[in-house]
Amino acid sequence: MGYEQMTQPLAGPTESDGSFASKGRGTLASGTVEPQAIEEYLFRQQERMFKQQGRANDPSIGAEGRYITSGVNAGRTGSNQAGSKESRRKRKGKGDPSVARAEGAYQGPWAGFEGDTEKGKQSGPTQEQLAEYEQRMSGQLSTTTNNETLQLTDAVAGSIKTSSKLVYVEGQEERTMFHMQSERDYQGRTYMHVPNELQHIDEGEQTCTAPKQRLVKEWKSAHAGGVSAIRFIPQSGHLLLSCGMDGLVKIFDAHSSLRHLRTYVGHSKAVRDISFAPDGRSFLSSSYDGYTKLWDTETGKCTSTFSTNAKRATPNVARFYPEDANVFLAGLSDKRIVQWDVRAHELTQEYNQHLGAVNSLTFFDSSRRFVSTSDDKSMRVWEYGIPIVIKLIADPAMYSVPSVALHPNQRWFVGQSMDNRIVVYGTGERIKQHKRKQFEGHLTAGFACQPSFSPDGAYLTSGDSEGQVWCWDWRSTKVVARWKAHDKVAICTAWHPRETSRVATCSWDGSIKYWD
Repeated sequence: MGYEQMTQPLAGPTESDGSFASKGRGTLASGTVEPQAIEEYLFRQQERMFKQQGRANDPSIGAEGRYITSGVNAGRTGSNQAGSKESRRKRKGKGDPSVARAEGAYQGPWAGFEGDTEKGKQSGPTQEQLAEYEQRMSGQLSTTTNNETLQLTDAVAGSIKTSSKLVYVEGQEERTMFHMQSERDYQGRTYMHVPNELQHIDEGEQTCTAPKQRLVKEWKSAHAGGVSAIRFIPQSGHLLLSCGMDGLVKIFDAHSSLRHLRTYVGHSKAVRDISFAPDGRSFLSSSYDGYTKLWDTETGKCTSTFSTNAKRATPNVARFYPEDANVFLAGLSDKRIVQWDVRAHELTQEYNQHLGAVNSLTFFDSSRRFVSTSDDKSMRVWEYGIPIVIKLIADPAMYSVPSVALHPNQRWFVGQSMDNRIVVYGTGERIKQHKRKQFEGHLTAGFACQPSFSPDGAYLTSGDSEGQVWCWDWRSTKVVARWKAHDKVAICTAWHPRETSRVATCSWDGSIKYWD
């Protein structure tokens, strides 16, 4: 500090009589401190005013009308309102009400400010660029034989992501690609053959334990843009099916080789949900392109395509009827639940009482009844084949439940509530919430994270918005395991139906991980 600064007059907070504050109030090397009371709102208001306009009201006693300035407006007096008017930006003219789209069109209260850059203009490729792209892609795809099976080695499979054969254009026939050297082993068996060590294990026979958080396998970049759902093949669990935002469905070996086996190409938009038939020989895929398609798991052939009407409402979920693989239900974005007969390829029943998009369908009570959840923040219980609600679960304090999982003993089902809880409902004659039993701790608000039960029903797992996987004890509802699994939201978890502690997880980061 120089001599000139040291010899300047004293400055600082003063007492009410004009004298400087005593040292007893707190003396620092840079001055004297005294406590002052001011409302947080007023302080922040003056702080913003000083940053924006370079001045703020002087809080000193007897200094009404004076400002503390940054040097540009020193000594200036007046009210805040007057100062704000001087610095207020000028709006553009409202325009001519008789002109709709030409220059000088009417803007009204939406007119911008003078000096602003143009906002709200459409960005992206032009119509000419889009037409050129579609023409180029259709030319590439026309050389591919429909429903062909490609025999690829691992080296070729690594570059398949960028191949035009993985791009599906609406109107083309569906395709499939096999990524191993041979579809059959030396005994003539395909990947549908259940390994011998899994044939002698009954579902729920073994006592499960919490995952030890050991990573068995990671399929990096399984789907470009993120993975939507994963499903183990029923009964054996030696195959893992996945779908993603790239419009593809893939199947992986989840037992021995842990390799990517086959890709199913047949959707022009992201695939939202997949569901195996009870025997695992076929599965359904539901996509944002408005189609639900039935695939043969072994050959990769698309056997049927289902769409409700010309508007093609998005099928958010599709589930086979557990007693008959020739019938399935689909929950649509237009508030309906439709029932399809695969053999006749016709719509046989319609359940239409929801007030919002249908998100989940879950059968229980030996497949006699099923529960549906919707964006209307309600649950509705139906008898199969009868389009009349037998139980309505709704409450003003209730949150939307986008995903549901059934307990292995079928006496309970849980729902992922949007208030960061997993709620429990009984499936007896009186279907009601078990208010004393709920699972908390994770953050899932805004994300339809799919929960999953262990085969014996002892544990419940779920992902969250931070990429973590949570595991609770079913009886005590206590957290027994938690670990960081993904970089983005862990949208789905799936327990292996035979292994005691193996869990598969998927995320919007595009990866699928297999844990033990």
